[in-house]
Amino acid sequence: MADKKSFEQGEIVTAGYKTGRYIGEIVDVKSPKAVVKVLAVIKHPTQGDLHNPKQLDVPLFHQRKALSQYEKALVPISAINHYDEEIPDYLESLKEAVDTQVNELKHEGGRWAEASLIELEKLKDEYFTS
Repeated sequence: MADKKSFEQGEIVTAGYKTGRYIGEIVDVKSPKAVVKVLAVIKHPTQGDLHNPKQLDVPLFHQRKALSQYEKALVPISAINHYDEEIPDYLESLKEAVDTQVNELKHEGGRWAEASLIELEKLKDEYFTS
């Protein structure tokens, strides 16, 4: 019998939310989900339609923002893992996640990648101007 994942309030975890991945703190457990407070970004969400990945010809090509620092998300426990490394600075982790995705898209090429790059450039202006 497989061990069931269990988490406690205050525990630091990684959590997948939609197409992004984050480091966060468990705020509350409401099995089969947990409320996670975002502390850093591991992977920036993929741009476009969640139901038609990597497709440009969809009714609405969504701009997908990363969850904000300290934003809370209700995440399935199956998408949460324990985390015991140092927690990076939120803005630095966001910049690294965006840069990683931009580099991957530049190598991928194609219309969907180009549209995604345009959205990410808009998000960079929004994220990093203050």
